[in-house]
Amino acid sequence: AARSRSLFLWDDGHPMRFYLRPGLAKLRLAPLVLAGGGRLCRVQEPGAVLLAQPGEVAPDGAVSTEYVAECVKRNQRLPLEPFLLTARGRLAFTEAEDAALLQAVRGQGTVRVSGRALWIELERSGLTRHSWQAMRDRYLRHLLPRLWEPPQTEDPTQIRGLFAAANREFESTESESDSSDVAELSTQDGVTRSPGERASELKTGPEDSAFSDIQLQRQERPQSTCSSSSVVGQVIKTMEHFMEKFAVDLLTVTQAFLKNSGDVEATSYFLQTGQRLDGYPVWSREDDLELQKDDEHVRNKLIAKFGAENVAKRIMFRES
Repeated sequence: AARSRSLFLWDDGHPMRFYLRPGLAKLRLAPLVLAGGGRLCRVQEPGAVLLAQPGEVAPDGAVSTEYVAECVKRNQRLPLEPFLLTARGRLAFTEAEDAALLQAVRGQGTVRVSGRALWIELERSGLTRHSWQAMRDRYLRHLLPRLWEPPQTEDPTQIRGLFAAANREFESTESESDSSDVAELSTQDGVTRSPGERASELKTGPEDSAFSDIQLQRQERPQSTCSSSSVVGQVIKTMEHFMEKFAVDLLTVTQAFLKNSGDVEATSYFLQTGQRLDGYPVWSREDDLELQKDDEHVRNKLIAKFGAENVAKRIMFRES
C-alpha cells in the first residue's frame, strides 16, 4: 500500500511536531516525518514530541525514535505511550506488558526464572517489544518484589481470608489426575505396588493407629477461635520465603499449602518439583468432596490413595 501522507497528523488534522537533536538519526528520520505530514522543530517547543534514541540519556516524556520507524512500517499512526523512554533511555514497560510477563513466568521454577533460556524463548515469541535481558531485569527488579509483599498486618482474619480466596480458586478448578503421577514401589516378592496399595494392606499398621489417634485428638481438642499471633507471623515468614525461593506469587504459594494440607516440607518440595515428597498425590477438590462423606468404603479408598496418616491430617487441616 502507498504510504499515507496523513500518517503524522493528529485527529484534528493538525500536523504532529517532533524535535530531535541534530545528528544522523535526524537526517534519517526527517524524510519519513515530512512525507507523513509531520513537522520537525529546530528547537524544542511546547507540545512537540521529543524524540530520543534508545540507550541515550533522555528526559521524562521522551519518545523512542523507533516510534517513527514503526509508524511508517505499519503505515498507521500508533499511540505514543508504548514508546516512552525511561530516564536511562530504555523503552518503558506498559501495564499490558507487565501483565503478560507475570502470566508467562507464573509457575516457573527459580532456576528457569534466574537463567536465560526462558527469557530468550519469550523474546523469540514476541511477548513484548523488549530484549530478553530487559524482560528478565523488569521481572526480577520490579515485578517480583511486588509479589513478595506480605500482608501489612498479622491479623489472623486476613490470613484466613487469603486461604479462603485461594481455596475458592482451588475448588473452582477441575481435579487434577494424580494417580498417574504416583511412583510405584517394588516389594520383596517382585510385585510393584503404589503407596496407596501398600497402605490399604496395612489394616492394623501404624498408619491406621495414627488415623485413630489423630481422629481422637480432633474429637477431644478444644476449638480455637483464632490462631496466635506468633503462629500467624511464622506463616507469613514461611510464605514470603517460598515466594522468593521459587519466584511465584502469593496465591500460588497459598494453593500449594492447600494441596499439601499445610505441611511446610511437603509444600516446599511440591513447589520445586510439582510432586509430593512422600510419593503420594496431592489433594484435589474431588478428594475433599469424598472426604466429607460419612462412608467407611469411601474412607478406605482415600486411605489406599493417600495413606491413613495423610487422610487424618487432611481432616484436621480442613477443619482448622
